[in-house]
Amino acid sequence: MGGVTPLSMRRLAAAYAESVRLKLLALVLAPLLVGAPVLLMIVWAWGTQGYDQLLVNKVSSDLGTARQYFDRVQMSLRNGLEGVATSHRLALVLERGAPADLRRLLDEEAEEHGLDYLLLLDAGGMVRAGGSFAVPADRSGWSVVREALHGYAQHGLEVFAPAELEALSPALRRAAHTPLVPTRAARPDPRTVEDRGLVIQVAIPFDGPDGRLLGVLEGGVLLNGNQGIVDRLNTIVYQDASLPLGSQGTATLFLGDTRIATNVRLFEGQRALGTRASQAVADKVLDRGEPWLGSAFVVNDTYVSGYQPLADTAGRRIGMLYVGFLESPLRDTLYKALAGLFLLFLLVSGLGSLAGLRGARAIFRPLERMAGVIARIEGGEDSARIGPTASRDELGRLARAFDHLLDSVAARRWELQRSAEELDRKVALRTAALEEANATLRRAQQQLVMNEKLTAIGELTAGVAHEINNPVAVIQGNLDLLREVLGDGIEPVRQEIRLIDEQTRRIHAIVTKLLQFARPGDFAGYAEPTDVNGVLADCLVLTRHNLNRARVTVTLKAQAGGPVEMNRGELQQVLINLIVNAMQAMPEGGSLTLDSRDIGPEDLGPGDRLPGAEPFEGVLVGVGDTGHGIAAGDLARIFDPFFTTKKQTGTGLGLSISYAIVQRYGGRITVESDPGRGARFTLWLRRQAVYSDQPTAPFFAAQRITAGA
Repeated sequence: MGGVTPLSMRRLAAAYAESVRLKLLALVLAPLLVGAPVLLMIVWAWGTQGYDQLLVNKVSSDLGTARQYFDRVQMSLRNGLEGVATSHRLALVLERGAPADLRRLLDEEAEEHGLDYLLLLDAGGMVRAGGSFAVPADRSGWSVVREALHGYAQHGLEVFAPAELEALSPALRRAAHTPLVPTRAARPDPRTVEDRGLVIQVAIPFDGPDGRLLGVLEGGVLLNGNQGIVDRLNTIVYQDASLPLGSQGTATLFLGDTRIATNVRLFEGQRALGTRASQAVADKVLDRGEPWLGSAFVVNDTYVSGYQPLADTAGRRIGMLYVGFLESPLRDTLYKALAGLFLLFLLVSGLGSLAGLRGARAIFRPLERMAGVIARIEGGEDSARIGPTASRDELGRLARAFDHLLDSVAARRWELQRSAEELDRKVALRTAALEEANATLRRAQQQLVMNEKLTAIGELTAGVAHEINNPVAVIQGNLDLLREVLGDGIEPVRQEIRLIDEQTRRIHAIVTKLLQFARPGDFAGYAEPTDVNGVLADCLVLTRHNLNRARVTVTLKAQAGGPVEMNRGELQQVLINLIVNAMQAMPEGGSLTLDSRDIGPEDLGPGDRLPGAEPFEGVLVGVGDTGHGIAAGDLARIFDPFFTTKKQTGTGLGLSISYAIVQRYGGRITVESDPGRGARFTLWLRRQAVYSDQPTAPFFAAQRITAGA
């Protein structure tokens, strides 16, 4: 009878259990017969998956670069038109009022700045010059024009109907006319022509010498058929050698799902204008507003593609921005590389197995001699650390001998470890005691320095404020008398008197801040249960206009559940001061984060203990920005009276007064900063106030200074 019988299997198992040679042979051959195929499958799976992710990351980065360039194109058009609006040449032409000169100026500026049309609108949004309108046209219905009529320069993408293009210029309507090409896997569309226009629209207000709005300059660039933009975009994203292995990069602008500007080729030398994106891409990007990253069929080949939705000024998705590169050259190269790697892996495994078989023979004789030595060592030992083993070969006896040796080594190691742990514990206790003593000493030194500084400054500022108020009152009284005496004769110097009046009021405001800093108790308000979330909302209402003009986006996370005991007006004063400081730290715009949350004694860390014996329970309020941050040398001085980095406008008292207000109710202010990345102030407000009239040194929760930031 052929085949493997149970008896032969038992004999083979017994021989394997008693023979080191068979075990070594199995160990040598196992990697070749079992491990190599498994490893090859893992390498193949990981390689293709990692390569796919690498391609997705590449096209995602390319899409980000393309979007930045596209935004930069829009901003450059806006900047150019702002230069025209503020130019002396425009002012002279408007002053002369000659229609021919105005028309020539608009044509020349449009050509210089690459605009397809340029209109001059009056203060009501009506076309004053430019275009080919048959009757007076009202442009105030466009979003960017409405913003400009309110004094704000604006730009964005808009879709122009054929009649609107015709009114601007018949040439624009002809340029936007794009026949639709039947495209595989695209959405059904009964249209045969795309005759709408995707336009970058810019509107810039301009004022007269008296500061009143005279009108608006409106200009735009038609993107339909604008091959210069996509070719430049493709050159920037896919520079030389950025796509090795024969791949080719492409870029496209879509109106809806139709290609209106592209360097994708339909046939040799012919661009794929009028072809359309697949329905899967359109559903995800246009309908759901999500970017597409991955493989996609583009016209006639598969590309690693990135699509991003384009929105108009009202937030409606009107088109897509696309970049991508041919996938097949990269995929073929990957498969060739993996195939070569597999062949090399198999060759090395085979040679290694042969060498292992030859080397195994040299192990047998030393093992037999080691078995004799182990037998002698075993004669004086009674226990085994590994325990009973079924192995009956030399390696089994070697394991039992090693148990005896390891027991001795383990005992010695345990003794050493116990001694080391005891020593570490004593060192840690001594170190903790020293750190606590040093922290207490530092806090006492800060307290002493601050008390002495504030006492001296308080006495000085109270005297200075008193002496300044007297001449200011005299100046203000004489100004009032001067107005009464001069009557209508004040007109020639009304502006100068108004400036003197404003400056006296500014002196009075500064003196009030000095007195508030010198005698904070005189300005203290009535403490009451105050809803922190409500105060945050009120502060946003009071500062929303300035934040919007400064292009600052606000994130509010009001999660505090209970009130704090504090005067509502003083808390509002502190928060508005921090919000205004954050806005001033972001002159180019940025992000402002306001948050609140409850905190109890169980949430405090070792470094979060407030002065006093009372346990802290209350609310944390955070004000964070993405501005230029606070320099390392200034971080420890920002709460010092009269210290300011705003040399022309600041008094250096805002943060000092804010800190004094919060400290008066038993709280504190901490600050964290990464120079170049922003700063965050945190108010620690107690649920029940612990009143204190003694100033304390400010506490800095963290001073993170990032090198090179």
